[in-house]
Amino acid sequence: MDRRIFGRFGAAAFLALAGSARARAADDRRQHRIVVQVSVNDPALMNLALGNIENIARHYESTGESVLIDLTAFGPGYVMMRADTSPVKSRIADISQRYSFVRFSACQNARRAMAAAEGKEILQIAEATDVQAGVIHIAELQEQGWSYLRP
Repeated sequence: MDRRIFGRFGAAAFLALAGSARARAADDRRQHRIVVQVSVNDPALMNLALGNIENIARHYESTGESVLIDLTAFGPGYVMMRADTSPVKSRIADISQRYSFVRFSACQNARRAMAAAEGKEILQIAEATDVQAGVIHIAELQEQGWSYLRP
């Protein structure tokens, strides 16, 4: 048997194993994606959700792993995104400033419903990102493999 052929097969096997080891290492460093739901107008629950986000952010920063976090507020929980009545707007601003990988998604269906009920325009906090429907946004993130947390 020609050793050069064996050598080529040996090299190919080694490269395949090395490639799969690199793929496993990349999987170990995969980006974590977590969506947090707030659908209740309860300052204690809002603060619990924000505390969870801070704990998650600190954990993954300390391990050097990548994470994306999306807090989605809808229904009565949309109150946390209101510029006029949010009991947690300063905490959201602080988290947003410290952690660029945290997004605050605000359900526009809830915003329109509150505006209609109150007969006035509802202004949002600057950190809010509009999503058409909070429940659909969460469902679509889950379909994309995001982990779901409801404090």
